[in-house]
Amino acid sequence: MTDSVVYPAFGVLLVDDELPWLRSLSMTLEGPGGINNLIQCSDSRKVMALLEQQDIGLVLLDLTMPHLSGEQLLEQIVAEHPQVCVMILSGMNQLEIAVRCMRMGAFDYFVKTVDEERLVDGVRRALRMVELQNENRAMRQRFLTDQLECPEAFAPIITCSAAMRSVFQYLEAVAPSRQPILITGESGVGKELVAQAIHQLSRCQGPLVAVNVAGLDDNHFADTLFGHVRGAFTGAESLRKGMIENAAGGTLFLDEIGDLSQASQVKLLRLLQDGEYYPLGADQPKRMAARVVVATHQNLEQRLASGEFRRDLYYRLLSHQVQIPPLRKRKEDLPLLLNHFLEKAASQLGKKVPTPPRELAVLLATYSFPGNIRELEAMIFDAVSQHSSRTLSMKSFLERTGQTEADVALPGGSQDNPFVGLAELPNLQKAAQLLVAEALQRSEGNQSIAARLLGISQPALSKRLKQGRG
Repeated sequence: MTDSVVYPAFGVLLVDDELPWLRSLSMTLEGPGGINNLIQCSDSRKVMALLEQQDIGLVLLDLTMPHLSGEQLLEQIVAEHPQVCVMILSGMNQLEIAVRCMRMGAFDYFVKTVDEERLVDGVRRALRMVELQNENRAMRQRFLTDQLECPEAFAPIITCSAAMRSVFQYLEAVAPSRQPILITGESGVGKELVAQAIHQLSRCQGPLVAVNVAGLDDNHFADTLFGHVRGAFTGAESLRKGMIENAAGGTLFLDEIGDLSQASQVKLLRLLQDGEYYPLGADQPKRMAARVVVATHQNLEQRLASGEFRRDLYYRLLSHQVQIPPLRKRKEDLPLLLNHFLEKAASQLGKKVPTPPRELAVLLATYSFPGNIRELEAMIFDAVSQHSSRTLSMKSFLERTGQTEADVALPGGSQDNPFVGLAELPNLQKAAQLLVAEALQRSEGNQSIAARLLGISQPALSKRLKQGRG
């Protein structure tokens, strides 16, 4: 593990009057456990002061010590620092003492002679519980205050959507965790931008390394992630570092995780469970020193049901999950995105920013965008590349959406009278009902967009609908 990687985000306090045991325990946690944010204390009288002065989330506490016993300290910690998790590590294997400590509030009880792997697993469980408690507190605080602590991390994501703001608040809460984060959403919604925000929020010193794993067979997947030593296979003439090592101290972003083969899924599961991996041809493991973020446009629950995705890996990835809504469900972002991509396209193409026609907003608001934001960006770049007048042409947008100008003409605009040629005219009430029904159809039931199409306010449309039902 590199010096720049600190895990967990809070301190782990080791309390024991035997210095050799403290050193041995530290080596066990740092080596196999990958836990290095450790604070040693051999004087039980200093424990409470350390808890006041430092951000400590877990205490590993011996019972038999001079000055203050472990039981006395446990009682004080539970009373004065209830958010701190306490694990007892005792040389006494006595059920009565263990039960008493658990009743007093200890999270777990281990005998010092326990198997090293069991001890590390127990500490990891305790760390995970503390992380979850911290995340829950952070999420409650953010949702209650409706604030973002680091809005700059989300600056590249152009949005005013309330749903996206909730996603941001959740990501701020879970960013300090070392557990993997699963990002799901349709193609083109901006999953890579979300991964970049997570990396920035994590304040990792290392880089963000992105790997699209779609189409990689098992051998290429292993070589790409784990690397290889010289002579590992035919053609391996020199050592190659894998992407995991390149991302040390930072974030490893695995995109299109839903397309992994079964064999590669097993390798990823072991990596996430053990935190260790073997470069191809190596006989010594390396410890992963990167935060893992994965993304997919696939419906993993469906792939799980069909047997294409491993159940154990699926639940391992569910520690933290965010679903990015498609553009059709956050159409309030369209004006912002339109202006953003117009400026971006004009800058890259060396043109002045064109003025969009009023009809364009109507067209975009009534289109479903199967390709999401990526499709919108491509539309705008294509239109700007072709435009030569002051006002942006609607032609390329109409061609891409398969609509005509009559479909998106503004109310009151110049168009043929739709009642010309009718043998019998509908009365005003019937005509209004038909017009409202068509607006709701084109806006996919969104009353705000339908009202805009009709040229009336949303409250006025709502009132009209209520009167119609009455």
